[in-house]
Amino acid sequence: MDDFSIIGKNVPYTDAKEKITGKAIYAADFRLPTMLHGKILRSPYPSAKIVHIDTTKAERLPGVHSIATAFNTPGTKFGPTKSDERLFAKERVHYIGDDVAAVAAIDVDTAKEALGLIEVEYEILPAVFDPFEAMQPNAPIVHEDMETNVCHHIELHRGDIQRGFDEAFVIHEERYYLQHQYQAYIETNGATAAWQGDRLTVWAPIQTARILATVICDAFGIPRGSFRFLQTYIGGGFGGKAYQRVCLITAALARVAGAPVQIILDREEDMESTLPRVPMFIDLKMGVTKEGYITAKDAKIVADNGAYTAMGVVVVDTASTRVDSLYRLSNVHVIADLVYTNKVPTGMFRGFGNPQAHFAVESMMDTLAEKLGIDSAEIRLKNATRTGDVTVHGWKIDSCGLSDSIRVAAKASGWVEKRGKQKEKARGIGMACGLHVSGNRAIAPAGDGASSQVRIHEDGSVHVATSEGDIGQGANTIFAQIAAEVLSVPYDTVYVDPLDTDVTYFGVGAGASRVTMMGGNAVKAGALAARERLIDAAADRWECKRSDIVLVKGILVNQITEAEMTIGEAATHYIGMTGGSRLMGEGFFRAEGVVVPDKTKYGNISLAYSFATHVAEVEVDLETGQVEILKMTAAHDSGRVINPRAFEGQVEGGLAMGIWYGVGEQLVFDKGRVLNPTFTDYKVPTIRDIPKLEVHIVGKEDPNGPFGAKSVGEMAMVPTAPAIANAIYDAIGIRFTELPITPEKILKAIEERRKNGSFQR
Repeated sequence: MDDFSIIGKNVPYTDAKEKITGKAIYAADFRLPTMLHGKILRSPYPSAKIVHIDTTKAERLPGVHSIATAFNTPGTKFGPTKSDERLFAKERVHYIGDDVAAVAAIDVDTAKEALGLIEVEYEILPAVFDPFEAMQPNAPIVHEDMETNVCHHIELHRGDIQRGFDEAFVIHEERYYLQHQYQAYIETNGATAAWQGDRLTVWAPIQTARILATVICDAFGIPRGSFRFLQTYIGGGFGGKAYQRVCLITAALARVAGAPVQIILDREEDMESTLPRVPMFIDLKMGVTKEGYITAKDAKIVADNGAYTAMGVVVVDTASTRVDSLYRLSNVHVIADLVYTNKVPTGMFRGFGNPQAHFAVESMMDTLAEKLGIDSAEIRLKNATRTGDVTVHGWKIDSCGLSDSIRVAAKASGWVEKRGKQKEKARGIGMACGLHVSGNRAIAPAGDGASSQVRIHEDGSVHVATSEGDIGQGANTIFAQIAAEVLSVPYDTVYVDPLDTDVTYFGVGAGASRVTMMGGNAVKAGALAARERLIDAAADRWECKRSDIVLVKGILVNQITEAEMTIGEAATHYIGMTGGSRLMGEGFFRAEGVVVPDKTKYGNISLAYSFATHVAEVEVDLETGQVEILKMTAAHDSGRVINPRAFEGQVEGGLAMGIWYGVGEQLVFDKGRVLNPTFTDYKVPTIRDIPKLEVHIVGKEDPNGPFGAKSVGEMAMVPTAPAIANAIYDAIGIRFTELPITPEKILKAIEERRKNGSFQR
């Protein structure tokens, strides 16, 4: 076993003190001199023509400074994946919540009052809310300048799908439905923006600075050098803060006002206007041999995009392909359509299309196992992807602990003793597996990679700067551990600077579970470069060979003379030696061998892949339909774990989120309106709802990761919901193919089976 001093150790988060003492500055805490407060006027209709806007009364309200509309702001179309958005609706609104105008005032209450004084005349137009209806030839077109409501279509073929089904002993077909899910972060979306001439600065809790920079520069027609972004503390993101329209609206309002402006969404408007998980209908057909080996997989996906594409295109691409590398498949066919509707736009959410596809496949795996009369753990082991595989989509698997995770999770949960043997108590146990990327080239086609700057000061302290950003998952802690390990210095002497694009170099940000892999490798490279400069400085001062010098516990030692020098002393000498240059190492990392997939989506999209198995134990109350999750067992292959406690926290958080995806959370709509836009009606789990969680680390270090590490954050919720669904089936013999599995659905299913005599309890 490698002898590390910091890597693999439980150290506190770098920002723990600021958070627990309340000193951390979140978006709503940020202040600038002369700053105004903004609120947004939103459409009350899902589809309507804007006939006239009159802001006169609002402008006369004392305390109102400025009002922004489509008539005094840029009208250029933009978007992170498809240019179908504008800053404000001009001729037409496309969903309830669409941005129509924004008010800047001396305080929030005045801004809210002014919204009620803006007069907008609408002409209501036909709307469409169901993606299947939206695909019909006579359906209302959501975007008048487009010929169809299908905004993205893919069809992929691998192998010979018909031959695969011909070789199958058992074939099963099923339709699965996955719902809208809101990210439910504690901190809502918000931003502060200020212009200095034509230069824009934005302070916001954004996960991916590069996406924001691209969209803002496109929307306002400014060069990249005219935009600066500073990341505030983030009170939860989960993908929902990868792209925030509020940043653009705040910037537009600040330009009109000629003063800094802050907009913080309240909970209701956040739930009605931001980007929840993309809902999908998945028609899945799979075939297996008599022995249980998969021969073919055919999927048809229809996804409800909502009114604007945001990140839906990449989410659907993920759902169409990623799960296919979980098992050894040869014959695959998929058709997927992302469809405009007059509902809230959808986008990124932890797992990024993977939980949807995994729910379908992992539910199907249990059904196929039952039809064959074999154990559902056994069928997974037979088909599991292994180290050295090149999968059906061209993914290169350099490390894989999937089979180990199945065995560990099964043993830890008592799988053999419990499976199918607790029906008299309406208790059941279910398993599901999953995989996820550790970085994804598809989200950064211009060139995925990362960079860092590692500076060593005269007092021996170390500062690290990257453009990846910490979104609460502990990225800065991991970066500090990596730098401390390379430089052989105490962890508490390393500081990771907040993300500031005027200071840092290239970085994509927190998306596709890439931060530890890409950012960690870049920090390691930067620390190694700084280490080399330390040795240069010591060799110059001692007039010796570089090979004579070693770095031990932050002390440079001359092995010949036994002279010693602190790294602070070396940094001081380096300044004089170079004529004033700071001792800094620059690190750059590029994922070699990782490609942007071709038009057929073939190619190795990630440097590494994480794997996991989750086992759920449940008890179903046959009188109320209530599902009690008794225990969740999770076995994860994330390579070498850099901080075990942080790793466990990520897995536990993912389990909690995945549990409620399975049995609770759902945005409910009526003709495009969200009916449950508050935490009173949209239920999220509390500590009382969390069962016993047991987390196991499996797998070995990955050859591509920093010290062998891979990702964990998104992987942590991918297999959870199907594991629960499979456990419910084991408990009561009823298969649910639609999420969430609510008490109402369970009672209805039980009643139907009692009527036809197929449920005897």
